[in-house]
Amino acid sequence: MEYLLHILILIGIYVILSISLNLISGFTGLISLAHAGFYGVGAYVASLMALNIHSPFLVNVLCAIILSGILGALVGAPALRIHDDYFVIATFAFQVIIFSILNNWVSFTGGPIGLAGIPQPIIFGWNVSSHIEFLLLIGSLCALTLWVSRRVVNSPFGRVLKAIREDEIFAQAAGKNVAKYKLQIFVLGAGMAAVAGAVYACYITFIDPTSFTIMESIFIISIIIIGGAGSLWGTVIGAVVLVTLPEVLRFAGLPATVAANIRQIIYGSLLIGFMMWRPKGLLGEYSFQRGGPGSER
Repeated sequence: MEYLLHILILIGIYVILSISLNLISGFTGLISLAHAGFYGVGAYVASLMALNIHSPFLVNVLCAIILSGILGALVGAPALRIHDDYFVIATFAFQVIIFSILNNWVSFTGGPIGLAGIPQPIIFGWNVSSHIEFLLLIGSLCALTLWVSRRVVNSPFGRVLKAIREDEIFAQAAGKNVAKYKLQIFVLGAGMAAVAGAVYACYITFIDPTSFTIMESIFIISIIIIGGAGSLWGTVIGAVVLVTLPEVLRFAGLPATVAANIRQIIYGSLLIGFMMWRPKGLLGEYSFQRGGPGSER
């Protein structure tokens, strides 16, 4: 039972991460490789505050959101002035920088050793310590994330985001400040990712830089591609599929020495298959593929 609850908690964390990236990539058409960086910033800010100044969990989460949002603005302001592949490279560079800071600033972040003994959250007297309590917490945050995201994408703001995704030049011609809209959604996505990072750190009670690498960003993008870009519920399904997949492989009797490699092969095969034959994913309304079958562009 504890094992099942653990898997559900991880699914919830990746639902928040994937929805926050889907707002940027699926609804606005900006492929970002920096999301694990914002995820890591949220985890480290919340952890360092809890360990060093013993501040309340909600204060830690709020500070994580603010700092991650500020970093999102600092990265997004110059990066969003460029397009397509150049934007991807810029976000990749940011991801590398964040990982390098977390890994090398040993006196502050603990470096490769990481941070241990992170206290579990206390929210208005509720000590969240058991798996079922963490599941209730992450479930509530997932519901809040879905509600906020749904309000965003169904609002006039969200319709402008979709217009930018489909034809940025047309959106500019319609009088929309495209740079402003892209920056705002980038900051919002970064802040949401920080929430997932803060909860993850308190749940695991230990973090190190290896949890926030470029491979983590690619994994989050994989969830969106398979679940469906531009679909909130597709993101949820994608998170369920890709988080549970390695757990299913545990029961396949594969040797431990090859299990990780087999998992990466399956991930890669799924991505290739979906990009070739179902570029919109399971429930998506947008395809990252240009000019191919199923493309809306």
